[in-house]
Amino acid sequence: MTTEPSVAGIPQMGYGTWNRPGDEAHHGVIWALEAGCRHIDTAQGYDNEQDVARGIKDSGVPRNEIFITTKVKPDNFAPGAMMPSVKESLEKLNTDQVDLLLIHWPSPHNKYLLDSYISQLADVFDAGLAKRIGVSNFTKTLVDQSIALLGDRKIATNQVECHVYMQNRPIAGHCEKLGIPLTAYAPLARGAVVGDPVLDEIAKSHSATGEQIALAFLMAKGIIVIPSSGKKDRIISNFEARKIALTPAEVTRLEGLDKGMRLVNGASAPAWDI
Repeated sequence: MTTEPSVAGIPQMGYGTWNRPGDEAHHGVIWALEAGCRHIDTAQGYDNEQDVARGIKDSGVPRNEIFITTKVKPDNFAPGAMMPSVKESLEKLNTDQVDLLLIHWPSPHNKYLLDSYISQLADVFDAGLAKRIGVSNFTKTLVDQSIALLGDRKIATNQVECHVYMQNRPIAGHCEKLGIPLTAYAPLARGAVVGDPVLDEIAKSHSATGEQIALAFLMAKGIIVIPSSGKKDRIISNFEARKIALTPAEVTRLEGLDKGMRLVNGASAPAWDI
């Protein structure tokens, strides 16, 4: 695998493919891998697993050098449905095993009981279809319940929205105490960080961009990041952020940018920790 910085065996800087359909995912994966990135994040719900696989194949980078994450969508939580859905994902991804498999969301409105789909996740892991398993968008209570249900199987990460404007401290602190790494999606607040005066000021002293500082901040706190872009130059720029070493004073200053600006929410979301 990669010699890049990692957190609990997961490359700390990844390439996210949310909202990257078809050729955009294909090209984005190629550009990310060309830049040196070795962690690619996709999901059943993104409908681009096959395009991610095309990008990996066309990049020429061996599969065993790439960390692939995918996620099971809630539609596949019905009893007996998860295993076939994961096998379908593996076929689309052209691999026998993913490096990390996540539950994408808690079952909306508790349509399916947690113990039902977490037990299916355990079955998928036990069958060797995933090297690691984890969760996404899980609250403190759901994380605790999942730990109890999984027994000695470890939760590799909880993937949640996290950026300088919404540092998600309740779940971040809880997972840290439990030894569960956090993975940040929307780490650039979907572009909202562009032009921030504090980020830009700190960036000057590092010959960097404000967006790179926003990523470096999360990485300094031990968080895995999966920024997404459809532009080659931005993908390269994002990946370069891993080289930035912020001072403790800069990290403290950036912590002050938190304003609880949650971007991902909706009627089917769980009751978030506050």
